Amino acid sequence: MIKPLHTFYLKNKRILMRVDFNVPINNGRVVDDFRIQSTLPTIQYCLEQGAGVVLMSHLGRPNGKVDADLSLMPVGETLSDMLEMPIKFSDDCISEDARDTSLGISAGEVHLLENLRFHNEETQNDPYFSMLLAKHGEIYINDAFGTAHRVHASNVGIVDHFKQKGIGFLMEKELKYLKESFDRPRRPVTLILGGAKIGTKISLIQRFLNKADTIIISGGMVFTFLKAKGEEVGKSLIDENGVAIASQIIKEAKNQKAKLVFPSDFICAKNIESESIKIYSRRKIPKTMMGLDIGPRSIERFRKIISSSNTILWNGPMGVYEKDCFSKGTSSIAEKLVELTEADAGQITIVGGGDTAAAIRSYGYQRNVSHVSTGGGASLELLCGESLPAFTALG
Repeated sequence: MIKPLHTFYLKNKRILMRVDFNVPINNGRVVDDFRIQSTLPTIQYCLEQGAGVVLMSHLGRPNGKVDADLSLMPVGETLSDMLEMPIKFSDDCISEDARDTSLGISAGEVHLLENLRFHNEETQNDPYFSMLLAKHGEIYINDAFGTAHRVHASNVGIVDHFKQKGIGFLMEKELKYLKESFDRPRRPVTLILGGAKIGTKISLIQRFLNKADTIIISGGMVFTFLKAKGEEVGKSLIDENGVAIASQIIKEAKNQKAKLVFPSDFICAKNIESESIKIYSRRKIPKTMMGLDIGPRSIERFRKIISSSNTILWNGPMGVYEKDCFSKGTSSIAEKLVELTEADAGQITIVGGGDTAAAIRSYGYQRNVSHVSTGGGASLELLCGESLPAFTALG
C-alpha cells in the first residue's frame, strides 16, 4: 500500500523528494511555473512539520552531459521567490559536496540538486547511481507525476534504499482525479478529445467506450475519423495510418455504452498561416481548405453536452489554439468547464496534461477547474488503466 505524506512523522527528518521541475526556461528565466507551483503544498507541509527538504528533478534532455542551458539554477531562484526564503543549490546531484550539504541541512531548510539527467545513469535506472542519490535523505517522497511513467533511478531504483517512502500531495491528487474518479464515476461521464495525433488517444478511446456516456472527438484528429466515415475533409490533417483504426473504433462504438460525437462545422482556411477564414459545415469543406478549429454550432452543442455531464475529462485542444483566429473552440470549452466548476454544481472537471494543460493555463484558468494534470504521457497512461512504474515501485 502506498503511504501518503500525512502519515509520516517528519520533525527533524531529511526528506528526499523527487519533484518535476521540467519547466520551460528562456534566457535564464522560468517562463511557466505551473509545475513548481503544483508541488509547493508538499514542500511547504514538510517545512511546517519541521523537516529539511532535499529536492531532485530533471530538466530537458541533456543526454548525460552538463548543459548550462538546462541547469536547474533558474528554477531554484524561482522556488526561492515562491517560498520567500533562500535555498541551497548543488551543481552536481551526487557529488560529495552535495551529499555533505544535504547531511548538514537543518529543519526548515531546502536544498536543490542539479539536473539529474546530467548523468545518463538516471535514465538507465542505474543501481549505484540510485544508491548515491538515496544518501541525501532519510525519508523518500515522490511528488513528480510527470515522470511517473518512466523507469528511472530517482523514482524506481532509489525506492529500494528506503524503509520510509511514499507520495506527496500532488501525486495523491493525480491519483484521485485520474484514477479514482473513473473507478466509480458520477454519471453522465463525458470525454472530450482533441489534439492532432490519433495514435496517442487510441487506448484512451477504447477504454472509455464502455466507461463514458459520451465521447466528443475533435481537434486535428477528428479528420482521420471523418475520412474513415467516407467524408470529404479537404486539406485537413489526416493520419493515413490511423484511418483503419478510426474505422474500427467507429464500428466498436455501435455496440458499446459511449456515443461518439463529432463536430458539425469548422473554421477553415487555406493554410495555418492564413487569417482569411470561413465557416463550413462538416460535409461541405472545400478541397482547397483545411479545418483548423470547430465552428459555432459545434461549440454550442458541445457546451450543452458538458452542462448535462457530472464527470468531464478533457484531453486535447479543439483547434490550433495558439492562433487567435483558431482559438475560439478551445477557449469556449475551457470557459464552460470553469463555469460549471465555479457554480459548485457537483461536476468534476478534469483537464489532462500536455497541450490541454498549456491551453487552459494560457487563459489563466488552471485554478478554476477541479484538476489540471501536470503529466502528459503519465496522465494518458494512468487514464488508460496502465500501472505506472513510480507507483508500482512504492506499492
